[in-house]
Amino acid sequence: MLKVTFDPSVPIYTQIVDRFRREICSGARQPGERIEPVRELAGTLGVNPNTLQRALGELEREGLVYAERTAGRFVTQDTERIFAVQKELSRTMVRDFVMKMRALGCTLEQILELVGQEMASMEGEQQDADGTQDR
Repeated sequence: MLKVTFDPSVPIYTQIVDRFRREICSGARQPGERIEPVRELAGTLGVNPNTLQRALGELEREGLVYAERTAGRFVTQDTERIFAVQKELSRTMVRDFVMKMRALGCTLEQILELVGQEMASMEGEQQDADGTQDR
């Protein structure tokens, strides 16, 4: 996790929670992975340790992180919980996207066509980056 720029209109602890959710759901933080000590991670992020402590406490309440008294905090090994949060985040993102597209006057067919085109374009870019595309 690199030092980040925070949005001043949103509480920092909320932004940290959101970032951890995304990292855990995307696999950037693996199940069972140890989370850096609070002071170290707070220094890396450039935040107060109490702010980070609050964010980690929220993640514990959500079941994405757990603490072991002498060993520190870890990403949950409950893959079902991770999948449930991933699904929830995905639904929220899709809902926001669809609402914005509808506000532009797009139909379902147009939205699906645009998504299909973008996915194909991204897959082509990935193949080019990997050097796997047939030439």
